[in-house]
Amino acid sequence: MEVAIAGGHGKIAIALGRLLAKRGDVAFGLIRDPAHEADLHAAGIEPVLCDLESDGDISAAVRGADAVVFAAGAGPGSGAERKWTVDFGGAVKLIEAANAEGIRRYLMISAMGAADPPAEGGGVFGEYLRAKAAADEALVQSGLEYTIVRPGSLTDDPPTGLVTVGEDLEQGDVPRGDVAAVLLACLDSRHSVDRTFELISGEVPIADAIASL
Repeated sequence: MEVAIAGGHGKIAIALGRLLAKRGDVAFGLIRDPAHEADLHAAGIEPVLCDLESDGDISAAVRGADAVVFAAGAGPGSGAERKWTVDFGGAVKLIEAANAEGIRRYLMISAMGAADPPAEGGGVFGEYLRAKAAADEALVQSGLEYTIVRPGSLTDDPPTGLVTVGEDLEQGDVPRGDVAAVLLACLDSRHSVDRTFELISGEVPIADAIASL
């Protein structure tokens, strides 16, 4: 399997890339900063220079992939405008690229709260949730085989392999490593196709949780 990961230098993206490389699959990490290439090589990921905020077509960056994963984000220190140019606009550019290249499978890292974002207000975080909600809806309407994962608060704790998935969970935490493992399981499972779910730490093995979708 060949997987193109947008936001390739992020912690979840690198963790997913490592998991793919470990089992012999090929991960391409889409990055815009050449200084990050060495980090990706060290994780067994092939770096591909690609600016999701550019005006250009990014189809060539995902060419040959069997699936794409949107793991990009403007980051916590960014303003409201970049929530729309990256979290929404970048996701849409990846949808367009997948369609152009005939790639059917698209996994989206969204956010808990995107199911019901505030209609207005809420500062930058409110804009973030609205941008995520709009990106999720664009993916649902794209005709692609989608999986939208909405994790709770992300931590750098060691992954446990045990999670809770559902449509309306209480707020909770989840290690980034477990989010990456859930994405890998979704790539392998037809149960996750055309599904949107929230994700926090729990007591169910990841494979069983995804099979229950």
